[in-house]
Amino acid sequence: MFGYFLKRLLLLIPVFLAMSAVVFAIVHLVPGDPIDNMLQIGSSPERRAALTAKFGLDRPLVVQYGVWLGRVFHGDFGDAIVLKQPVATLILTNLPHSLALGGLALLFSTVVGVSIGAAAAFFKDSWFDRSVMGLILAGATIPNFWLGLLLILVFAVELGWFPVSGARSLDALVLPVLTVGLGGVALIARVTRAAMVEVARQDFVMMLHAKGLSRRQIYLGHVLRHALLPVVTILGLKVGWVVGGAVTIEYVFARPGLGSLLISALNQRDYPLVQGCLLMLGVAVMLGTLLGDLAQAAMDPRIRNGLR
Repeated sequence: MFGYFLKRLLLLIPVFLAMSAVVFAIVHLVPGDPIDNMLQIGSSPERRAALTAKFGLDRPLVVQYGVWLGRVFHGDFGDAIVLKQPVATLILTNLPHSLALGGLALLFSTVVGVSIGAAAAFFKDSWFDRSVMGLILAGATIPNFWLGLLLILVFAVELGWFPVSGARSLDALVLPVLTVGLGGVALIARVTRAAMVEVARQDFVMMLHAKGLSRRQIYLGHVLRHALLPVVTILGLKVGWVVGGAVTIEYVFARPGLGSLLISALNQRDYPLVQGCLLMLGVAVMLGTLLGDLAQAAMDPRIRNGLR
């Protein structure tokens, strides 16, 4: 297992380099200039040239990328041009808010999604199964930002049960977590149901029936356990949520976090801050995929052998 982990870790290095190059290129190809946000109306060309040279924006892009990547490897993301603070400090300040929102949303999606999916598979082709799948299909088509606005209107404005926005108390997390989590419930429930239905057709399940085990024992004790492999894959990809998958939701609920910081940086064309935020989001997806692969390998030895 350690050998598999080491190989998977080494495979992340070229992926990280490619991702960092794409992030850097995208940020610099977007129209706009952060210097425009710093200059006052009527500033001289000499002032613009001085600021451009100060932040190294007058160098060739290849040189800028090399300097930035070298700093990243030393844990230095540079200073935000507009906010004039270290990017690492800004990210660390906002990261706990994104972790709380993403982590709780992922936990909610997993518990509710697996439970609903398992129940739908157990009662396959019943009115319950059809109703649940219909609701899940409808829920999967609803955009998160629209659902967030609807929840704000009903539970914050009309009923007054929860705050409209902010992050001053724990109850301010309820509506954002529901908004993000409900989208994940639909996907995880569908994957769980499909995997359980597929596993239930295998020969070993027929043998368990022949041995006299009850249907409930077979589904909860055997079918669900074997069906969790594809669910773990989905969860690994969804770990990216933990850091920044809820970018728009943080903005809708006016919560601090990596998503709000990224949107603010994009509006100001603050290159170092945008690069730092996007890199963190990319690393989160990479680590989530790695965790998912490791969990799969721990559950199925054939996956470990496949990388040899």
